[in-house]
Amino acid sequence: MTRLNVSDVREDLAEVINRVAYQGERIVVHRRGKDVVALVPVEDVALLEALEDGVDIEAARKALSEAKTKGTVSWDELKSELGL
Repeated sequence: MTRLNVSDVREDLAEVINRVAYQGERIVVHRRGKDVVALVPVEDVALLEALEDGVDIEAARKALSEAKTKGTVSWDELKSELGL
């Protein structure tokens, strides 16, 4: 993965965007030696979102299953337990 300084990206933003968009390059941008952002192709973002959705769906299924086996608590009961 390529690593560029913010000032270098600023000077050649169009070229950097083209490298990411058309060549599929992943670029980490750093400022004062600290990584601050990554530029990745849109396809990578779509893949990350699909993976996150899968994780969220699995967590929801697990929570529903747990609610079926352990039962649930009403909203009023929960607020009372939390002192709200």
